[in-house]
Amino acid sequence: MHKIAVIPGDGTGPEVVREGLKVLEAASKKYNFTYQAEIFDFSGERYLKTGKIVEDTDIAKLRKYDVIYLGAVGHPDVKPGILETGVLLKLRFALDQYINLRPVKLYDSRFCPLKDKGPGDVDFVVVRENSEGLYKGMGEFKDKGSANEVAIQLSYNTRKGVERCIRYAFEYTRQRNNKKKLTLCGKTNVLTYAWDLWQRTFNEVAKNYPDITTDYAHVDATTMWFVKNPEWFDVIVTDNMFGDIITDLGAMIQGGMGIAAGGNINPEGLSMFEPIGGSAPKYTGKNVINPLAAICALGMMLENLKEAQAAVAVERAVIKVATTKLGSLAAGKMGYSTQEVGDLVVKNL
Repeated sequence: MHKIAVIPGDGTGPEVVREGLKVLEAASKKYNFTYQAEIFDFSGERYLKTGKIVEDTDIAKLRKYDVIYLGAVGHPDVKPGILETGVLLKLRFALDQYINLRPVKLYDSRFCPLKDKGPGDVDFVVVRENSEGLYKGMGEFKDKGSANEVAIQLSYNTRKGVERCIRYAFEYTRQRNNKKKLTLCGKTNVLTYAWDLWQRTFNEVAKNYPDITTDYAHVDATTMWFVKNPEWFDVIVTDNMFGDIITDLGAMIQGGMGIAAGGNINPEGLSMFEPIGGSAPKYTGKNVINPLAAICALGMMLENLKEAQAAVAVERAVIKVATTKLGSLAAGKMGYSTQEVGDLVVKNL
């Protein structure tokens, strides 16, 4: 029995989660596993009514589950940063989900904005450190509000945090069994403290993986090569902020936010899976949002739960639907409603 904590969240989050749970139910019957799903309301609506976000008692409850399935966080009436910090970062840090895993895989060349690039060219994974760096929230103001104001934002990197992320990336590259190539993406020429640590650690860990080809690219060069030669990449490892930036570009070259899914991974504990497109409030309630990203996140979740057959079946069904049914991956342009796309995935399992 898999115990699944479900956080539908805000905006279109509940709509895409509904379709994901529909696919989960069908997959459980077809592949003979059982699960129990419980809804947790960590949303902007709840915050506006109660002032509560995610509390320590909520974290304690979540620890009793095997996995978390998240829809989206973000409400137009809540000041930016409150929900992101109080829900997403709170969960990631409290549950030590120190890896953000982002597969970037193109299913159909029709959806790729890059000229002459197809599924064989866009197929890589970004391993993003998820608990340190600039997103640690460390810093201060000096003379705030004055003409001499200084804002200091610290990038906090520990040897332990950097090494466990890099080691995970090497192991993932080995298991992925593709090109067996791992690229470190950073900015060693300017950010000389943090990236000296990253580069030294990367080089030292690499000695334990002689079967893995390694290289390095500055983050600005990485964005350039994503557009010009995405086929060069297999697995990329990087820090929190750079990972946040390059994975959004990755989403665009794989077809957009409608297909992009990710996992916040604690390899030894509780992980969380989500579509990366956000709450998209302008589409709320219109039944036009693409649920495939949430369904892909569900597939990643099933793999994490060791339901390998079901995970593969979900991805194959998504590929079939995306390549044979949909005219576009964009909201309102798919040719089908949100619910109909979910039904198509179930039909093709």
